[in-house]
Amino acid sequence: MIFGNINNLEEFPFLEEQVKECFEYAKEHNLASFEKGSHEIDGERLFVNIVEYTTTAAKERFWEAHRKYLDVHVMLHGTEQIDLNFIQNMDVKEFVEKDDFLPMDGEKNSSVVLRDGDFLICYPSDGHRTAVAVEEPEKIKKAIFKVRI
Repeated sequence: MIFGNINNLEEFPFLEEQVKECFEYAKEHNLASFEKGSHEIDGERLFVNIVEYTTTAAKERFWEAHRKYLDVHVMLHGTEQIDLNFIQNMDVKEFVEKDDFLPMDGEKNSSVVLRDGDFLICYPSDGHRTAVAVEEPEKIKKAIFKVRI
C-alpha cells in the first residue's frame, strides 16, 4: 500500500506507469463532476468508479482485497478512514472471481485517513476496509481507479 497526496506526486517517481496514468487522468478531468458509477478509460485495463456514500462504524463494514486489479483510491470530497492489514494476517474467505472480490475477516493492523486530494494504492496483498467514519458519519465522494495487473 502507498499513501500520499496528489499534490506531492513528485515524491513517488517509482510508481508503475499504469498508476501514474490514473493521476494524469485525475488532473485532466474534473472527477468531482462525474456521476456515480463506472467510467471506462481504457476498457478493462483501466477504469474509474465514482462512489458516494456515508461513512459508518467499522463493525458495519467488511474487509476485501483484489487479485486482478490494483485499487487507487482518490478522495474528492470528505474524510474517510480506511483500515488496513496484509491478507496473510487475515481469515481469507472464498475468492469471487467475477467480481475480483476476496472477502476476509480480521483485525486492523493500521489505518489511514483520506482527506481531499489524498490517495491510497492497495495491492493484492493489502486487505482494506473502507467507509469507516473518522469521528461522525460523513458523506464522501471518491474516485477508485481500477488498474488491471
